Amino acid sequence: MKTRGDRGPGGRGGGSGRPRRPARDQARNAAFDLMRAVDERDAYANLLLPRLLRERGIRGRDAALATELAYGTLRGLGTYDAIIDACSDRAPDPDVGDALRLGAHQLLKMRVPPHAAVGTTVDLVRLRVGAGAAKFVNAVLRKIASRTLEEWVEIVAPDPSADPVGHLAVAHSHPRWIVSAFRDALGGGDEMPDLLDADNARPLVTLVARPGRSTVKELEAAGATPGRFSPYAAYLQEGDPGQIPAVSETRAAVQDEASQLVALALTRVPLTGSGGGELWLDMCAGPGGKAGLLDAIAAHGDQSGPEGFPGGARLLAADVQHHRARLVRQTTADAFVVTADGTAPAWRPGVFDRVMLDAPCTGLGALRRRPEARWRRDPSSIAELGKLQRRLLGTALDAVRPGGVVAYVTCSPHLAETRVVVGDVLGRRHDVEQLDARAHLPEVGGLGDGPHAQFWPHRHGTDAMFLALLRKRA
Repeated sequence: MKTRGDRGPGGRGGGSGRPRRPARDQARNAAFDLMRAVDERDAYANLLLPRLLRERGIRGRDAALATELAYGTLRGLGTYDAIIDACSDRAPDPDVGDALRLGAHQLLKMRVPPHAAVGTTVDLVRLRVGAGAAKFVNAVLRKIASRTLEEWVEIVAPDPSADPVGHLAVAHSHPRWIVSAFRDALGGGDEMPDLLDADNARPLVTLVARPGRSTVKELEAAGATPGRFSPYAAYLQEGDPGQIPAVSETRAAVQDEASQLVALALTRVPLTGSGGGELWLDMCAGPGGKAGLLDAIAAHGDQSGPEGFPGGARLLAADVQHHRARLVRQTTADAFVVTADGTAPAWRPGVFDRVMLDAPCTGLGALRRRPEARWRRDPSSIAELGKLQRRLLGTALDAVRPGGVVAYVTCSPHLAETRVVVGDVLGRRHDVEQLDARAHLPEVGGLGDGPHAQFWPHRHGTDAMFLALLRKRA
């Protein structure tokens, strides 16, 4: 995770080198260790925290506390840093800075009494860092506790009339460049507070019942509730999804509802010149979420849409990284899985009926699930990814036969990764037409003006997934 200034908004310089001693409070100790790992080693919070909780035997309320502390602090980091700066006469060391962030989150966003939030954070710093640092943390947190979050935002955020993007960035804890990109993609700023708030909210765990292998009713029997849009979605309010038999047996899986729907849309497009026995390709299939659903529909069919698909197709799933291809093998039942580079394809051109291209992207559409990701990305990554996205879309269009369809998908709403990529590629080709993707998602409204479909967390409760459907002209 980057740090403030040339070091980004995360921490306060390099590691302190101080010896670490165990803290008595296991939940706060785990959250602190996660923050340090994200800051020092660029660890992924969603991968590391479950392991920390499991290894330390932290369960129940303590696990819930550690999760809210860690994820909530990472989401609110930009706002908390601005407040800490206003309450401190010097830049804290990185470990002290992370402890202050945890304390600020408890004081400003959680129902922890102020004396408990200050006292437990000071105790943590005294045990893990030292007595001198504990006095400093005590003084800063007492200043933070003197005002509410709303009052602090009034003080530390830019004037919204003079700098609306800067105000939103500080008030809603997003880097300025991401706020600007989201506003461009939305076509204005009226919905921005709702969108940024949705990014900072804890998402539901969404499951997919893979057709022919599981059902939503089976997931309901395990404690889930039916999804809002996808006929195969179910929401799990609490508990470990890995304990559900259908999930542990890969007949169902954890998958965002928008990810389910973009895969469904591809299978619903009527093909021209189809002779039956379709052949499908998932070009960048790892780790296998969309491939798992496509694999099930290819084998067993789907009757949820107005067109429906009877089944009997075959799926080739490919990924350039061998370990990701292995994950695809573990989550599919009938697909043929290969390790292959989509920019230098190992398959013959013009042979596939349907191609899914879930292109590598910044992942800005899933910030609520990856709380530290917003602080890791910067605008420079957009241009490099754009080159790859254009190459992959070109080879995807080469791979599909005349009359076949390509789904171009990104988990990002950034215009430079979505509409601009599609427009640039179509501008160089005369053998492709863009379809209205919204027509193949009749369950969902609010997808934009078309012809692409753009999901949003604040409108749909999903990741901000983008879909363009492109048909190769016969």
